[in-house]
Amino acid sequence: MPLSYDPNARYELDVRDVQYREIDGEPLLGRLYRPRGEGPFPAFVAMHGGAWTRGDRLGHLSFVEPLAASGIVVVSLDFRQAPAHPYPASVRDVNYGVRWLKAHASDFNADADTVAALGESSGGHLAMLVGMLPRNLQYASEPLGDGAGFDASLRYVICTWPILDPYARYLFAQETGRDDLVTRTEGYFPTRGAMQQGNPQMILERGERTETPPVLILQGTADVNVTPEMQERFASAYRAAGGTCELHVFAGTAHGGWPSDQSDQGLDLIKAFIARQIIAA
Repeated sequence: MPLSYDPNARYELDVRDVQYREIDGEPLLGRLYRPRGEGPFPAFVAMHGGAWTRGDRLGHLSFVEPLAASGIVVVSLDFRQAPAHPYPASVRDVNYGVRWLKAHASDFNADADTVAALGESSGGHLAMLVGMLPRNLQYASEPLGDGAGFDASLRYVICTWPILDPYARYLFAQETGRDDLVTRTEGYFPTRGAMQQGNPQMILERGERTETPPVLILQGTADVNVTPEMQERFASAYRAAGGTCELHVFAGTAHGGWPSDQSDQGLDLIKAFIARQIIAA
């Protein structure tokens, strides 16, 4: 069957945990959402927020289940977190997870060619780094035995209130007295140099060679963790680098939360964006 995606479709879901990798004897799990249908379905990996230090595959991603129910295979990933596992451990996990999903796409009735990523807050940072630098040797260093022919390139990236300039957000947190964010950022990035290296905004400003998959960013004006101006700077730099970046700003929306009258609008924007990428694939 040819690949298609109808944003208005509704599917029942099979939901279960899968192990996508093992590190030092400890499994890393993903929560798999699989539509019950003929398929094949588009697919993406999802990354939760939590300032790189907290959260898991079950939390924060309010869009995951309704998006899966519209006909998308979703794997919401657990990944290593700081301070026990500082940068770039989680980026490596996500890079590995993308390759793993591609290698196993047929097992889940998914289409490997349209694998994408959705990230919330710090999860958006991980999604964007992998999308921009899918074959970076620092991030793609762990071999995937059963999927050696796959890289971590992404068909598109969706970010909700993402941290796309960790260094600017670090300075903003210092200026606004957000000691919690300062501490967590320092726990994830061992040095300010690392904070600037693993930084999508600064990667673009340095003119590094990157991939530029289509990007959708959703951001609120009442966000006290990251500002709309930061997202606008990223969108401008991404477009200047030749990429397509759609930025939608929601009045009064806080970090990590949607008022009831805006959640459906946000979900509809995401579905419409995905549909456009599938048509263009």
